[in-house]
Amino acid sequence: MKGDRITTKRLLNTARGQIEGIIKMVEENRYCIDISNQIMACQAILTKVNREVLRAHLENCVIDACGEQGKEKINEIAQVLEKLL
Repeated sequence: MKGDRITTKRLLNTARGQIEGIIKMVEENRYCIDISNQIMACQAILTKVNREVLRAHLENCVIDACGEQGKEKINEIAQVLEKLL
């Protein structure tokens, strides 16, 4: 789990850096399409982080609450979330 937290933090720091860069681009009145591309890149990182957070929640919190009986169903939900996100 510790490795997951490190990866999540690294990705969030990257997104923060991108957001700061986007703000600077807006302040500098940069080309709209360039700004939009940076926003989409940031959204992709946040989507990835959200997917990892939800997977960790399912694999830890939900399995603990449901016990081993629900593990198969939880894995099914995790696979659907992977596709959706």
